[in-house]
Amino acid sequence: MILYLHGFRSSPQSFKARLLGDRMRGLGLSHRYACPQLPASPAAAVQLARDLAAGAPPAGLTLVGSSLGGYYATWLAEQLGCRAVLLNPAVKPPRDLEKYVGVTTAYHSDERFEFKREYIDELKALEVPHITRPERYFLIAATGDEVLDWREMRDHYPGAARCIIDGSDHGISDFALYADRVLAFAGLGTGVAP
Repeated sequence: MILYLHGFRSSPQSFKARLLGDRMRGLGLSHRYACPQLPASPAAAVQLARDLAAGAPPAGLTLVGSSLGGYYATWLAEQLGCRAVLLNPAVKPPRDLEKYVGVTTAYHSDERFEFKREYIDELKALEVPHITRPERYFLIAATGDEVLDWREMRDHYPGAARCIIDGSDHGISDFALYADRVLAFAGLGTGVAP
């Protein structure tokens, strides 16, 4: 099973989420792909992800987390013992999201939501200072990320499989070039090495 966790203000309509869903459908595996709309509350978001992952054996579960979803995926991978693919993951969201406390809108709709001050404490509770078993992680980081520092990502996942993209952007707009590597890391035999 692949469980995709989108980033802050994003949704299952993100380019990467849709592309990965399309690849899974093409492999006849759409029943093994989930990408929920995550609530604004970090505690509620990880609980929803845990509920969706319930029953999946760790060896058969891969979390794919983009930006803030990468922060969630890291915490969940440590809790569940499964694999995680991290796409330009947030490493310090309590620091980075402080400026977003208040009412904002999602990227793929005009829907407004509130990012509450207590959510910063919820994020702090999910911090993973050091990953264990780096072989469970695959980092894809773009040096052209205009939102997050790719060097923080690289340093936070020592020993993990990694693909450092020279250039690109926070959304990894050229993600189609890397999707098969994500699926290969998930053990879905696309014939491409991670």
